[in-house]
Amino acid sequence: MELKIFRDALPAAGTNCTLKAELPLETEILISDYLPPVFKLVKCFVRPVVLQKRLQPGKLQLEGYLRCVVYYQGEEGAGLCQTEQKLPFTKLLDLPEFVFTAWAVQVEGQTEYLNCRTVNPRRIEVRGAYGLVVSVHTQVKTDVITALSDGGVEQKLVTLSGVRRAAVLEKLVTVEGEIRFPTPPAAVLDLSGNASVGDLKLLNGKAVAKGVLVVSCAWRAEGDPVLQSQSVNLNFNQVLDVDGLTEDCKCLCVVEPVGFSLTEGQPDAAGTLSASLMLHLRAWRSYQLQYAADAFSTRFETELVPQELAAEELVCLLNATTTVSGSGPLPDAGAQLRACFVSYGPVSISQQSGQGGGWALTARATATAFAENSLGELDSYEKTLELSVPIPAEVPAGMQLQPECWLSTDSVQCTCTGGTLTVTITARAEGAILGRSTRQGIGSISLGEALTPADPEITLRIYYAQEGEALFDIARRFHVPPAQMLAANGLDPDTRVLTQAQHFLVPGL
Repeated sequence: MELKIFRDALPAAGTNCTLKAELPLETEILISDYLPPVFKLVKCFVRPVVLQKRLQPGKLQLEGYLRCVVYYQGEEGAGLCQTEQKLPFTKLLDLPEFVFTAWAVQVEGQTEYLNCRTVNPRRIEVRGAYGLVVSVHTQVKTDVITALSDGGVEQKLVTLSGVRRAAVLEKLVTVEGEIRFPTPPAAVLDLSGNASVGDLKLLNGKAVAKGVLVVSCAWRAEGDPVLQSQSVNLNFNQVLDVDGLTEDCKCLCVVEPVGFSLTEGQPDAAGTLSASLMLHLRAWRSYQLQYAADAFSTRFETELVPQELAAEELVCLLNATTTVSGSGPLPDAGAQLRACFVSYGPVSISQQSGQGGGWALTARATATAFAENSLGELDSYEKTLELSVPIPAEVPAGMQLQPECWLSTDSVQCTCTGGTLTVTITARAEGAILGRSTRQGIGSISLGEALTPADPEITLRIYYAQEGEALFDIARRFHVPPAQMLAANGLDPDTRVLTQAQHFLVPGL
């Protein structure tokens, strides 16, 4: 009788790869007439904003811009000033050749080097490079053998649980509002913010994200070098068209502020605030698939070709904070703090040491403080801190973890006292932790020559089984159905592995 083979498609974990690339930076920034001329450069920051990602066989194309922000001290007591420029880029990255049915790309990085100099009081030259760290995660459909019949075949069936990527969406949206100042600002030095989704409603093919954006504005009044802080809450409600999304999906939506602009009104009027938000939506759908992990025939020689099955699981959704502190000496004991900024490097997964072990999301945070020295000049100082956010889930041995997470700053406290810089950062990690595990199935199976008929006079054999032996392996050795072996030894039908050494009865066919 011919062997029957049944197959199904598994949404298996595909190729994961991490690439590093460099975005060169070379530009001249002209100081607008409404800004004071440059007396001294203080610090330059560069951050990429990726607007488009296109994945095709062997290629990944990124499009966006580098946001270059320069802080300087203005002439004639003008204090801390800021100017910025957006530099568009298109980056084509070479990838290994692989097939995929679903994908997601995470783009992170950090400044590799940056040189900033004053050409004249109204012209600044910036040269440097930003190092991109690009992680590509894919899924692929793989045919697996789910069942066998006829030909005297006995099979070991295993249930595989995992998730398939249902949707990946990144959309740039704009939120507008007003901000009022107690007095007209002489200069707005920084606009930053945190955004969160308080309510995410899923529909077939759509998602409705409601949340709030908290915008913080650092500014100074005329004749006052001390920065003041002003904040405003802006509500947003976005309807997103998401192909493949259904109400039963597990979903997250992380909002990343990527740009702000402020149009100041009349002295007695509010300023118009505009914020650009990148919405990162990810959705997964759970599945269970039964597959044939092993097989043999009681009547024929059996040849198996193994198949490695890679499944992806959603280990957990992450929305947690961690607080870290650090301090270091300053060259000027009388330095007075003016501003503090925080940036983050790429995230990674590492195993925690000490009792309990466990895993954590880690990253490097860099706090940059601006302080006025005893000579009245502004300088910048940096303090690097290591972040660690525990992953609140049990991770099976051998599972490879992959983060799709974003970091933001809930709060930062910075002081310059007695020649010491002290920084405390509360950072928030939002996203998902995915796990990849491999199992062995049957890639192909074929039946060969008929087995030599068993001696009809032998009705029972005794096998000296060892603790930990698998029942299926013993049954294959003697070409006996596992169910018959269980019955002959009075074992529970669900027994898979022997818990102790014993004389094991092997019935004849």
